[in-house]
Amino acid sequence: MTPNKIVSLVPSLTELLFDLGLGKRVVGRTRFCIHPKEQIHDIPIVGGTKNPNLEKIHALEPDLIIANREENRKEDIEKLEDDGLNVMVTEISTIDEALFVIHDIGWACDVKEKAKSLIQKIQEKMANTAKFPELTAAYLIWRDPWMSVGHDTYIHSVMEHYNLNNVYSGSTRYPKTTLHEISLKKPDVILLSSEPYPFKEKHIKEVGDACPGSDILLVNGEWFSWYGSRMLTGFAKLNAFRRVM
Repeated sequence: MTPNKIVSLVPSLTELLFDLGLGKRVVGRTRFCIHPKEQIHDIPIVGGTKNPNLEKIHALEPDLIIANREENRKEDIEKLEDDGLNVMVTEISTIDEALFVIHDIGWACDVKEKAKSLIQKIQEKMANTAKFPELTAAYLIWRDPWMSVGHDTYIHSVMEHYNLNNVYSGSTRYPKTTLHEISLKKPDVILLSSEPYPFKEKHIKEVGDACPGSDILLVNGEWFSWYGSRMLTGFAKLNAFRRVM
């Protein structure tokens, strides 16, 4: 049965639902579901990604809940499933997996052609990616403690597509590190993400002083970490960004 009342617990996929023409079916979202900005405000908030209010979700009587193995807690997903609710649990650690999820949501919600069209547009954007020179790179997502990304993350997959060789590719998930350790790895560039830690201009000097041989750049975290329909704009921005690196 085609779902008519959807709760999304995944910010990237909430935006995807709207871009697939499913916005009127979305009856619940997390406080981190901020796109599309002009359409999202009237959708009830059911908590955060890590602490959703299960009672609020039940009250909305959804016939589909969209979750993600990384974004959401296993115990919350299992409780919703045990309560008899229909939960689609996505798992995305590569660009290909992100495309498969667009496909799966499109088929589940009976918007197959829109999903196919979006996938094709993303693939065309990827195919038009210039052959950029290879650079070694450290991508930082947090400070105190400093944290980077390992090989089993979507961010790593995006870096790989853009010839940014992750100096933490030998690690998994989100390894803790230090500026001294990063300096020993001597990456060509160090990318300071705007999320989840909001790196600013003032952090460039801090990192640069510890890693004088690296170029330090602020980057929009959405380009690297938001999948779904945001891949279109993200990859377009990254194509331009890599040209000037």
